[in-house]
Amino acid sequence: MTDPALIQTFKGVFRLAGPEIALVGTACVVFTFGCFCNRRWLWFVVSMLGVILAAVLAGTVKTEMPAVVTASSLIPDSAAAFVRWVALITAFVLLFVAWGEVDRTNAAEYYACLLVSAAGVSLVGRANDLVTLFLSLELLSIPTYILLYLPARTKLNQEAAAKYFLLSVMSSAIMLFGFSYLYGLTGSLNLAVIADALAKAHADALNPMALVAAVLVIAAVGFRITAVPFHFYAPDVYEGGPAGVVAQLAFFPKLAGFVALARIFGLLGPDARHIPFDANTHVPLLLWIVAILTMTLGNVLALLQDNVRRMLAYSGVAHGGYMLMGIVIASSLPDTKDAPGIGGIDALLVYLVAYGMMTVGAFAVILYLSTPERPVESVDDLAGLSQTHPVSAAAMAVFLFSMIGLPLTAGFAGKLLLFVGAFTAPTDTTAMRNLYLWMAVFAAVNAAIGAYYYLRVVGVMFLRTPLRPVAGGRAIPTFLAAVALAGGTLFFGVYPEPIRKAAQKAAPVPAAPAKVDAK
Repeated sequence: MTDPALIQTFKGVFRLAGPEIALVGTACVVFTFGCFCNRRWLWFVVSMLGVILAAVLAGTVKTEMPAVVTASSLIPDSAAAFVRWVALITAFVLLFVAWGEVDRTNAAEYYACLLVSAAGVSLVGRANDLVTLFLSLELLSIPTYILLYLPARTKLNQEAAAKYFLLSVMSSAIMLFGFSYLYGLTGSLNLAVIADALAKAHADALNPMALVAAVLVIAAVGFRITAVPFHFYAPDVYEGGPAGVVAQLAFFPKLAGFVALARIFGLLGPDARHIPFDANTHVPLLLWIVAILTMTLGNVLALLQDNVRRMLAYSGVAHGGYMLMGIVIASSLPDTKDAPGIGGIDALLVYLVAYGMMTVGAFAVILYLSTPERPVESVDDLAGLSQTHPVSAAAMAVFLFSMIGLPLTAGFAGKLLLFVGAFTAPTDTTAMRNLYLWMAVFAAVNAAIGAYYYLRVVGVMFLRTPLRPVAGGRAIPTFLAAVALAGGTLFFGVYPEPIRKAAQKAAPVPAAPAKVDAK
């Protein structure tokens, strides 16, 4: 006889994905009717209504934890809600940001792909098994290929689209290979069951195949978070892709990638107690090395760039290294009773929100100032911007100050939490010892290096006279999005408590796994 609890669990899956279904359904409407009437303003309004509908469903439809958690493909925990709201708000903002580059020939496809990508990011946060997680990541990636190819009229555009497509497909294949190892070792697709099984297995002896799976997953996710050495596509894609699409690429894959990594490693979930890859497995040491290399190489190469987009690309690489600190810190596994209040994942979530505001905002300014006849490419193109476009210059300065991590900006709040988490991580009970402290020192030095090229751009905007005055576009929605993001960056820099509390609720400090008596 079929278990009623299982039937109830399977029936409730669609209820758990109501907002995402609304996004995909709206995208299908836009795709279908866009073939007959491709008007930019029409599909902008329809897409906005789709996002608003998804937000209403997310805020009003009550969902409960499935009766059989291990049988549900989706899970409605606090982390899932956090990621969902970040994805919805970002999609709403990106609709305004993209106004400046969407034309009549591709408006429907552009907005529909954006909605599907947002649904994919949201589902990554709710994924409870390997299949759902992989499909959600692909739901994010596949529309991105289309978005990159839509305006591919120059060799630079085509190179960016082709490079991203080929490397993304390769990373998906590597991820599937890693997932096959996890399934073969544990006999389950459920993330919680996999984490529990691997944690119990490591209590007796370390399984080399589990480490192979971890390395493969890190390599696959490394592409999405632009971690070294999987970052090399970023400068070309950032330079050759449309600014609005690049703004999406700079944030959505990072958000999905870090959440996916935390889910797989058992650092997010309703019972984040069974950590399969703790410090004794040397996986945190591998992530420590990747984090140091990523932030250092990203900042050093950004120093050499004169192209604004390539500089922001390497800046994004460096920020990916900072955010990896959160995953490394979480491996210290402080006990809930003695936890310092910052467990790594909550600091990571705060920094992700700050990074999204300042990065999307910076590309919104670039898109607003660019025209087909006069694109903003080099740093010198921004010379004297404070004289010709004072509001845009002020907004860009806010974003750059936030990237540095100056006080009163959201970037400072994120960096502070990561640094405090690294300094308060226990050093006497794990194989990492003082490496957490050294990681914080490396991050501080890299932040100082990054300040140089960020302040260089600020100096060019405010201390030089225009070489070729920027005309600026007529994309008022893009301008409004940039101003709103600058305001949000300042507001959450002065008062970061709403984001910090939401992140702490989404990622409570996990307790260390129970010790197993060898006798």
